[in-house]
Amino acid sequence: MALGVVLALWLGPDALMQSSQRFWWWALGVPALVWFGAFFLRGLLYLSQLSVVEGWNEMREAGLTQMMRRGRRSQQVLAVSLQTALRAPEADGQAQRASLLAKDGGALRTQVGWRGQERRHSRLPWLEHETEHQLLRRALSTLLGELAGVLAAFPPERPVALLRETNSELSSEITDRLWQESLAQSGIRQAMALIDGSGLAAIDHWLDQHNQDQTLLLVVAIQVAPPSVEGSAESVVGLLFGNRLTQDVLPPRAYLHRPEQSRELTQEGVLQAVFQALDWALLPAELIGRVWIAGADRTRGPMITSAIEKASLPTQASHDLHEILGNPGSAAPWVAVAAAVEATASEAAPQFIFSVDSEEDASLWCSVVMPAQAPGE
Repeated sequence: MALGVVLALWLGPDALMQSSQRFWWWALGVPALVWFGAFFLRGLLYLSQLSVVEGWNEMREAGLTQMMRRGRRSQQVLAVSLQTALRAPEADGQAQRASLLAKDGGALRTQVGWRGQERRHSRLPWLEHETEHQLLRRALSTLLGELAGVLAAFPPERPVALLRETNSELSSEITDRLWQESLAQSGIRQAMALIDGSGLAAIDHWLDQHNQDQTLLLVVAIQVAPPSVEGSAESVVGLLFGNRLTQDVLPPRAYLHRPEQSRELTQEGVLQAVFQALDWALLPAELIGRVWIAGADRTRGPMITSAIEKASLPTQASHDLHEILGNPGSAAPWVAVAAAVEATASEAAPQFIFSVDSEEDASLWCSVVMPAQAPGE
């Protein structure tokens, strides 16, 4: 405005005094036009920047939504076969499930191992004069026999991916031969392709890479005659998974939601993994029916206990499989998942799982098993 007045006086005060309108036009009108022009140009610049920001926000929101939907994927659990020291030969597993729910630790005791040494561990029930080869053959026949009935509902051309984990003093050649012989006698018609992976990290990878495949995922975990006997638990477990987007032949028994790995082996890291696993299942901690702990040693035990208390998980309904059975080794996460799925058969309540894949792997995984009556997203 001051520059406008100076401009009006500079153009000639005499002429401007004769026409006051002209004076005010130069003194106020020209600066006002300049300001309006500046505001107009700034408005155009603001609208262009706003459109760029809104477009970025839409892309970011779409990306976050896609990531959340990806994180909240889950696997259908179609079949379970669990054999531990609590299951008698030729039994259907009901007594085993009751013992697990009752926290019956009678199976973990000092007894003679396969090499004649007395150690505190749990063993699969064996018959008189039965060797570890014969025991493993019988356990595999039972496992595949229980899975064959479910696989019979699928056509022979339905692909099946096999994830097999074995911890045993028996050589890989012997275990492979026993597996092939038992598979040939089971009557399963589908061809199985062996895949790499271990523990719940394999489920995490499968949900990312094969969520829309027609392929079924079969997990078989075996610990028979382990190299380290003290505190171990012999177990044979099989789990058949189906993709929710492609499997509609059979109704699922339960849903295994995406497992979450603890990034740091601290109380804060474990608690963060607990909350994230619950968020993947869209589930408040108050609705959890039971907590299953598998493979955790003394260093991880206090962290898990603290996380259970801080997350408001049911402390009284927690089951430490290490105290009930012993350490199932690499089969620990699968034993916990199988036990949780079996628990949903009698109690339609979500189950929470803490598991460690192996002693060599320091990571801790948290996951949620939901009953089929109330699937997550």
